Amino acid sequence: MPYPWFDHPLAAEIEAAVAAVRQAGRLCRAVQAGIDPGELQKQDRSPVTVADFGSQALVCRALHAAFPGDPIIGEEDSAPLRDPENSTLLERVHGHVAALVPGADPRQVCTWIDFGGAKTYSPRFWTLDPIDGTKGFLRKEQYAIALALIVDGDIALGLLGCPNLGPTLAGDRGDGTLMVAVGGLGAWQMPLLGEGEPTPLGVSGRTDPTTIRFCESVEAAHSSHGDAARIAETLAIAAEPARLDSQAKYAVVARGEAEAYLRLPRDGKYREKIWDHAGGVLVVTEAGGRVTDVKGRDLDFSKGYKLENNLGVIVTNGHVHRPVLEAIARLGIGNFD
Repeated sequence: MPYPWFDHPLAAEIEAAVAAVRQAGRLCRAVQAGIDPGELQKQDRSPVTVADFGSQALVCRALHAAFPGDPIIGEEDSAPLRDPENSTLLERVHGHVAALVPGADPRQVCTWIDFGGAKTYSPRFWTLDPIDGTKGFLRKEQYAIALALIVDGDIALGLLGCPNLGPTLAGDRGDGTLMVAVGGLGAWQMPLLGEGEPTPLGVSGRTDPTTIRFCESVEAAHSSHGDAARIAETLAIAAEPARLDSQAKYAVVARGEAEAYLRLPRDGKYREKIWDHAGGVLVVTEAGGRVTDVKGRDLDFSKGYKLENNLGVIVTNGHVHRPVLEAIARLGIGNFD
């Protein structure tokens, strides 16, 4: 059976992106499998650093080969790897990349990473977070490879590769989950690392705010947990929030396992990075949900690598979006004047 996007105008982009994210997922699984519990006790972040660089190298290599004229706004650059003092780190990154791209040499790996060095807006570009949720990766919990294609300020394609997210949030990770969204066409999930047909995604149909299941970041530095608790109290939400790392939170909302994801600003100055949201935004909206900032404004991806015109991010199944925004306004969340 052909994929739902087989005759779409962006079919070539979708196929290249799917293959790239799957390859990066295999690298990340291999790196994570080698994490020694003792490394975590010593707060050694090198495994996720290896995966970050390796994932970006693989995805940018594939996209540049297929679409050499497309800028890629990635999170990493190869400068640290080119430092002779980090030769061991470069060897580790190269080793994992070469296991998937035989014949690759260290210099090529650095070049591929730097294909993701675009920093300014253009009419068509890709944005990549090679490892979204670094602490989740280190804890062997949730993280995501997040990729999106933005055309004229609109997200045309969004992909979330979630190696540790199984068919259900509570179940075994299995082959992981790959979510693919195509603007105006729909959103689907399928195994990230195994065989399986794409199945359509759909948000929850819950409309009663008191029944909301919401998720938020594990790290309090990323979002105000206190404000989230105030919103829950205002809406009489009984369920405790699910806390998980990365854009896997978007995935959970998109397939109906939660009704809301709250990314609440801690101050009025911080602006979200586009690679932290673009892929997930399209997955949720094409699954029937809604995404705005705390003021109810659509997210603006046309201003470079930051969401300069937005404050915080509110993700819902659409049905409960209005009451969530009303609670935010009533509590004065996001008012920093």
